Amino acid sequence: MLMEYVHAALLLHRLGKEVNEGTIKKIVEAAGVKPDEIRIKALVTALGEVNIEEALKSAAAASFAPPPAAPTAPAAAKEEKKVEEEKKEEEALAGLSSLFG
Repeated sequence: MLMEYVHAALLLHRLGKEVNEGTIKKIVEAAGVKPDEIRIKALVTALGEVNIEEALKSAAAASFAPPPAAPTAPAAAKEEKKVEEEKKEEEALAGLSSLFG
């Protein structure tokens, strides 16, 4: 139910209107919802400490940020193959050193 109030605040901000208890109440009423004065007051109080424009920008940036890269299967297989080759080389060198040593 709180989303109606948040949407009203965003609409007011987008239109360049003042976001206050009276304007939010009018929009909620126009949408056919009985306004809850306590929720409206709490929202306006919370929004008083928020720069809505900056919050929207940071939310948009977060939603478009690429997910962290995970190692791909071919890269992991390549690394495993490299480790196996190194192990074989070590075993071969150990065998050669036993001939001379």
